[in-house]
Amino acid sequence: MATEPHLGVDDPTDRADATRGLVDRLDPCVVRDGEGRVVWDNERWAFLAGECPDSVHPGLWRQGRLNSVHGLFEVVPGVYQVRGLDVSNMTIVEGRTGLVVVDPLVSRETAEAGLALYRRNRGDRPVRAVVYTHSHGDHFGGVLGVTTAEAVAAGECTVVAPDGFLHHAVSENVFAGPAMTRRAVYMYGRSLPLGPEGQVGFGLGQAVSAGTLGLLAPTVDVTATGQELLLDGVRFVFQLTPDTEAPAELNFYLPEFKVLLIAENVSHTLHNLLTLRGAQVRDAHAWAAYITEAIGLFDEAEVLTGSHHWPTWGREEVLRLLTEQRDAYAYLHDQTVRLMNRGLTGTEIAEEIRSFPGDLGRAWSTRGYYGSISHNVKAVYQRYMGWYDGNPAHLWQHPPVEQARRYVAAIGGADATVDRAREAVEAGDLRWAAELLNHVLFAEPEHAAARDLQADTYTRLGLAQENGTWRNIYLTGAQELRDAGQQRRAGTAHHANLDLLTALSTGQVFDTMAVRLDGPRAAAHRLLMRWEFTDTGEAWTLLVGNGVLTPMQGDAPRGEAPKLTIRLARTVLDRILAGHLGFPDAVASGVVVLKGDATVLATFHGLLERPERDFPIVLP
Repeated sequence: MATEPHLGVDDPTDRADATRGLVDRLDPCVVRDGEGRVVWDNERWAFLAGECPDSVHPGLWRQGRLNSVHGLFEVVPGVYQVRGLDVSNMTIVEGRTGLVVVDPLVSRETAEAGLALYRRNRGDRPVRAVVYTHSHGDHFGGVLGVTTAEAVAAGECTVVAPDGFLHHAVSENVFAGPAMTRRAVYMYGRSLPLGPEGQVGFGLGQAVSAGTLGLLAPTVDVTATGQELLLDGVRFVFQLTPDTEAPAELNFYLPEFKVLLIAENVSHTLHNLLTLRGAQVRDAHAWAAYITEAIGLFDEAEVLTGSHHWPTWGREEVLRLLTEQRDAYAYLHDQTVRLMNRGLTGTEIAEEIRSFPGDLGRAWSTRGYYGSISHNVKAVYQRYMGWYDGNPAHLWQHPPVEQARRYVAAIGGADATVDRAREAVEAGDLRWAAELLNHVLFAEPEHAAARDLQADTYTRLGLAQENGTWRNIYLTGAQELRDAGQQRRAGTAHHANLDLLTALSTGQVFDTMAVRLDGPRAAAHRLLMRWEFTDTGEAWTLLVGNGVLTPMQGDAPRGEAPKLTIRLARTVLDRILAGHLGFPDAVASGVVVLKGDATVLATFHGLLERPERDFPIVLP
């Protein structure tokens, strides 16, 4: 499979940077949890050392090879990075008496392994501070592998995060967690076999570890650009960058080391303005502007490093990378808006803007291994214009199944539609074939010929992609069509992570209940409950009315008496919500005490829906 010759697949620059400063590595690079279960295995990517086969785009193969480089690396003396032990990087800054750990990976186990690798080479120094650069789970989930809640509570370790961090971490990882988790199976290719016919990475990293996710609430918020903190004697100069790659994000500069850590605002790939697993649409205009601001604020930086990929050394190279990334997001924003104002829709604009012009199009850092020009353009359009493209025919369309039945009937039935799709495949129009076959499968899910042909179509589309997430999505769709058992495990439920719940405020915990309330059924009830927490001293009133759960700290308005008072420890509620303890068992054992009408709690509990972990995607 050919690639653009001007890109120079054999250019050694990135390879040299990805391996520069290697101190030590795990051998083998395998991390297990306390029960011996493998949560990270970087050895799986050894096949990437070979020649690129026809079943993988050469650019994506090259990116996977770079991403799979692992070990402890010296960025500059005093600043180290653990790379290749998870999807993200963990940066370690040596202070006067201990360490400042930045972005402690996804899982407790990988963070522990990374810190142990550092200590094996640099000594057993205590962690004095943790910095979260932003509100995505791969930048805080492993925090309990580098410090403890007790150390933070005692003031022995400071936790620093951008303003709004906890709110956004909750809304993404808890509120929308079940839906995002299911779609992430497709985006990250979690169920695909590794190898040239399957998963080869997804551009930003190779995989996400499967260990224990945790969270410790920040003790210090960064609220303004220019804010400085002295963390274990090291000066940190912060830049707030909200609504860029995350709704709460920051960069920081270390003047002592002349190192600029750019979080996830600059990477060695085009990033996402809207991730395919789902998220809030990001602001491309603001993203570009914050990179411009960083260029001006930190012009003395001699090293640029981030939360993913490898560092860049030298002022000119740092400026080049910052400029390329800035111009990529600015170009996508400005050209989308220009064409939008000519009346084009997001889909039409994505067909107009196929590549970046000139030098921007020849830069490795703007290649679409993770984000793509196509879906980023649609994200810009969505941010401004929403889901409706202005065409009245699209204002009130039938839902997918009803739409599919009508299309299939209009074409002449399922068999005839499959025939048209087969003709499209033979003509090389795989996109049209996939659309036709999708209608057949949503109209008649058991149509064997449609399933087989759609699986083949998705496979061919997937193997051709330079974008790692597109490849994974197509190949996972094909996999689930071929294996009905893989497609979903009916009846499985999504439980919240206990370590994550523990870090939330009680109000945020009740908010997670509110998004699980079955509104239509709840509308038949009016429930008023008082919750008294014996360990935190808090009292909350929950009102269910009009199909809505309203949490209120303290007493109900107008002095309305609750029908039930529930006394328990907040830790008990966390265990119940995490699925470790049932409400009936908790009441029977006495850890939950009820005063009043106990049927109120049973009714309320029955109105809370458990999200499905494996809802269907490629079938209705």
